[in-house]
Amino acid sequence: MKKVLVLVAAMMAVVLSAKAEVEFAYEAGADLVSAYLWRGQYNGGLSFQPEGLVGFDANDGNIEFRAGVWANIGASDWMFKKDGLVIPDAYNPNTQFMPEVDFIASVTAYGASLGYNAYYYCNDGSNHTSELWVGYNFSHFFGEHAGAYINWYTTIAGGGDLKPAPTLTDPLREVQAFSTYIELGYDYTFEDYGLTLGAQVGLSPWESPIYGNDKFACTNLSLKVNKEWEFEYLTLDLYAVGSLNPDGINKDNVYISAAGDDKLYNQKLNGCIGVGVWF
Repeated sequence: MKKVLVLVAAMMAVVLSAKAEVEFAYEAGADLVSAYLWRGQYNGGLSFQPEGLVGFDANDGNIEFRAGVWANIGASDWMFKKDGLVIPDAYNPNTQFMPEVDFIASVTAYGASLGYNAYYYCNDGSNHTSELWVGYNFSHFFGEHAGAYINWYTTIAGGGDLKPAPTLTDPLREVQAFSTYIELGYDYTFEDYGLTLGAQVGLSPWESPIYGNDKFACTNLSLKVNKEWEFEYLTLDLYAVGSLNPDGINKDNVYISAAGDDKLYNQKLNGCIGVGVWF
């Protein structure tokens, strides 16, 4: 956590050093989704996902700082439901609540971003991970309603990102894999209709226990449609997402409809619908 505080302080220093008026900013809201999808992966069923961010805007919004918390509270089918838990025989693990809490910090300047994400899962601690990311949004070239972007995420710590590195003296040795996810995306907003269409391509450039590939692979192709209604004090979003993992796809793992089956997390075709309220 000390490293997070140092990074947050550095980001704030960058923002506050800008020779422009600084304004307080915040984002708060929550989504209710039919399935928890993360970078194309199925991480759980029906879920409630609140978020709260605070920060500053400077130079007419060209410089932004945000820090806050995102959480996921799922009703069923959690990936980490068995790790480190003592479950009574009569207890149904598919109905167990297994919250996730993420701490987020990022700074953006003229489309370029630097950020830190810390993922905490309420189990035995082996799956807590943290990552650094950098990105660029090309909306300055395409206009505010249409923009391509690229983000690079690399895991820097966490038991969930360990891979075997056996040696003659220590055959059980594991090392950090530094799992990396490169996201290429494009969004276009039809302003008159409050409708946004988006497409994403996710790449894992080397072996990753998080994304399940042993070499360079395309692990996510996603499409999203989002309808937005703006009111005086809040914004309402309704959206649908479809994701396909082309890596290692076969006829047996394209789509598995049996909820509660562990194989569900390995399926290659996922989708969800969601509704969000933001203030």
